Amino acid sequence: MAGHSKWANIQHRKGRVDAQRAKVWTRLSRAIIVAARDGADLNGNFRLRKAVEDAKAASMPKDNIERAIKRGTGELDGGNLDEIVYEGYGPHGVAIILDILTDNRNRTAPELRKLFEIHQGKLAESGAVSWIFNRKGLFIIPRQSIEEESLMTVALDAGADDIQVVGDNFEVTCDPDQFSSVNDRLKLENIECESAQVLRIPSNTVTLDAEAATQVLKLMEALDDHGDVQSVSANFDIPDEAMAQLKS
Repeated sequence: MAGHSKWANIQHRKGRVDAQRAKVWTRLSRAIIVAARDGADLNGNFRLRKAVEDAKAASMPKDNIERAIKRGTGELDGGNLDEIVYEGYGPHGVAIILDILTDNRNRTAPELRKLFEIHQGKLAESGAVSWIFNRKGLFIIPRQSIEEESLMTVALDAGADDIQVVGDNFEVTCDPDQFSSVNDRLKLENIECESAQVLRIPSNTVTLDAEAATQVLKLMEALDDHGDVQSVSANFDIPDEAMAQLKS
């Protein structure tokens, strides 16, 4: 699946769920706070609407959502968050890029640097790997739920630029500016998505065997578990044969 987000696909295929609900809600709350800076109107602020939808899907209480919105608009304190992008290398030269929301960058950077070092990676300078990635909207849709031709007609008409078959799923990609249009059209057509997000997709990949993949995935999971990390992307590819070894 060169060119697509292997990490997003693996999270979906493994059914990886964070058992610590408070950590999930904190991440979602921060996404709402930042999105609400552009206004509290869900109809006029798609980023906020998507963040709220994600929060509801995670069973985040209505009061928590409303407080996060008010923090973002300035009605309540606690909305002082910095958006930062960190870049680094994992084992075997895998490029990694992190989207961060933090209220204390002096704490976040050393913690992330330590995670990289523990897992045989290193934090890099700005620009070191960002050139490898392009921001794209990615929708993961079960193949059993819709015919490929029908999905293609709907998605391309809504503004998607590519549809690929990856295992048991369709992966629909689009320009970030078209994410809202494609997302709304899929919902209108009652096409259920296992995942719908804007993320960083690599233009080239590093192929890993099972042993190397195990090392890289440990780092990916450690980074993904950090409270300030909103998303983590990498340019690795794990062939089906190696994936089967990981599952066994």
